[in-house]
Amino acid sequence: MQMEMKSLEIVPEAVVFDMDGLMFNTEDLYFAVGEELLRRRGKKFTRELSDAMMGRPPQASFEIMIRWHNLSDTWENLAAESENLFIERIQGRVAPMPGLLELLAALESARIPKAIATSSSRRTLRAVLACFELEPRFDFTLTAEDVIQGKPHPEIYQKACQRFGLPPNKVVVLEDSEAGCRAAAAAGTIAVAVPGPHSARHDFSSATVVIDSLRDPRLYELLRLPQNGSAE
Repeated sequence: MQMEMKSLEIVPEAVVFDMDGLMFNTEDLYFAVGEELLRRRGKKFTRELSDAMMGRPPQASFEIMIRWHNLSDTWENLAAESENLFIERIQGRVAPMPGLLELLAALESARIPKAIATSSSRRTLRAVLACFELEPRFDFTLTAEDVIQGKPHPEIYQKACQRFGLPPNKVVVLEDSEAGCRAAAAAGTIAVAVPGPHSARHDFSSATVVIDSLRDPRLYELLRLPQNGSAE
């Protein structure tokens, strides 16, 4: 059940960002990669398949694709081919989502620690963050290689809370997918859903609150931040 901001009496002490679709507009590129991956196999990549795969770690995601189209590939082969296609196409096609840089600056001014917890591989994370030299601005990053069970299992957010040394109810998680919000909620964190066009049809009933963008005043209110940060 989504809560009103005034009912959240605990002051958050850390923020965890999902990456794809939340920090960056990578979902359109992932869709193009999925189309190319399946075009090579005489199949079609649809929005329905994309929705089913979104937010999940590579193994779970590509096993869905394999079952969907009865492919003979292993998930490992599909994941490697997809990762190569993505990284080959990344330059000039990925941009920060509206409000990201302002939010990072505001968190830094308030000395609120921040991390990234993504279902992508570490190679992909580093390739995306390198485009904007953002990795040094985060306390730590967690990827698919750092967990046994991926989203919607809460493991990655449980680990993030442990790394911060904080109870989950003092950690805000920003997510754009249903699987990610379910993981954040199951971990006991303050799950904030930020749907994009690619995830507008997802079920965000597990989220504490659903906001419009990273510029939403409700997010700044939740984090006790003045909304006057500027991108560095």
